Amino acid sequence: MTTFPDKFRLDGRTALVTGSARGLGWEMAKGLAEAGARVLLHGRSHARLAPRLAELRAAGRATDGVVFEMADRTAMQLALAGAGPIDILIHNVGERDRRPFSHIDTDDFARLVDTDLSAGQALIRLVVPGMVDRGWGRLILVTSIAATLAAPGASSYIAAKAGLAGLARALAAELGDKGITSNTISPGFFATETNEALIASTAGERMRLRCPARRWADPSEIAGAAIFLASPAASYVNGHTLTVDGGVTATYMA
Repeated sequence: MTTFPDKFRLDGRTALVTGSARGLGWEMAKGLAEAGARVLLHGRSHARLAPRLAELRAAGRATDGVVFEMADRTAMQLALAGAGPIDILIHNVGERDRRPFSHIDTDDFARLVDTDLSAGQALIRLVVPGMVDRGWGRLILVTSIAATLAAPGASSYIAAKAGLAGLARALAAELGDKGITSNTISPGFFATETNEALIASTAGERMRLRCPARRWADPSEIAGAAIFLASPAASYVNGHTLTVDGGVTATYMA
């Protein structure tokens, strides 16, 4: 009989985590590796990935790197063709355009939506056939509390993340009978390198106080959600959004 800890083990599985050279992507990739998965780190250059690959290998973790720009579908396809079967996909890459709606033209909007939403769809199309053949797969799309909550100055990001959440639900309905689950992780306020300037600002302090936990999350606090959704323990969790936000979306006033 499978023991409780074994339900969270990922031995024998290969996971691709996009945008895993730093930030939340790195923390999720590291967590999956610690749970026994072979992890494919993804970044824009070998130089970005080298220290992360070295860190995992020094800890005895199985890992490799794939390098491609999300906008380059040909490079994406070639990189994944040489990566072997992928059992778990965590699409984490996301960009943000912090400008008013009136300042974002159609091309700017399309570029961000392509990175944050359409690139995910392209990746899924590449990995799903193998998952179907093997009768097992995990699709985990990283959205944001911005997929359900809005704020000024982020229209393209909010639209893309909401679209990604919708895509995950659609795939849950379409692929559930093939042994594949599709879920999203919705992070709240995380103290990543990207958010350093925001955290130090007046707006960042308001965000901290808005959270019932009264703090920004440490990036490592995202890993548990990724391990759970990727693991056998989540075999009947499908079409779900796992929100990791310290209670922000559960409260109208903190």
